[in-house]
Amino acid sequence: MRRTPAPLVLVTNPATGHHLGEYLRRHAPRTPVARSEDVAVLDRLCGPGTLLIAFCTATLIPARILNRLGRPAYNFHPGPPNHPGVRPEAFALYNGDTVFGATAHEMAPKVDSGPIVGVEMFEVPPHLDQRGLGEMAFGATVRLFVRLSPAMLAGRPLPHLDVAWAPRPWTFADYRDLRTIPPGASADEVARRLRCTHADPERPAILHTGDGAYRLWPV
Repeated sequence: MRRTPAPLVLVTNPATGHHLGEYLRRHAPRTPVARSEDVAVLDRLCGPGTLLIAFCTATLIPARILNRLGRPAYNFHPGPPNHPGVRPEAFALYNGDTVFGATAHEMAPKVDSGPIVGVEMFEVPPHLDQRGLGEMAFGATVRLFVRLSPAMLAGRPLPHLDVAWAPRPWTFADYRDLRTIPPGASADEVARRLRCTHADPERPAILHTGDGAYRLWPV
């Protein structure tokens, strides 16, 4: 069934979409808000002039949809520009970063490559683990969305910041390597890697010892 293109489309999960949609409707009550993470549905919802906003989603928007809009589409996600790609909070913790945050950027066919339009940073508290940093980064992403939504709703293109992406995004292969604790790793190294990766129930850390490999599930 053919669907009429929507003026504003959120690409996010149902619970987050409900709250963000309510926020947007309070500030632009005459603007209908649609939501989906299904590319086939997005193909029907997005037409010329649609404002497409992705928020904390793994859905990749095809170039054919982005090209059809005739205006920038925006992506909001945890992780600052120096940590593009998969599980940025894990790599930030492993590297010992003292600041972390969230990024908003124009969408492009290549992941985390479009012009950056907003950054929200915060200091990383000592001894924070992956789960805690992920929660703080989600809060920063919400604050960034709230800060930039008035201009988006007004139809003004967001100005590009003079901020560059790191040259290479983190991948699932990188995250697998970080979760794979090598034989002979020191107790400090095991603790360091668990702190960075032990909040992902679908991808547990893997400890290699002389008598086998053990999956370390979060509790």
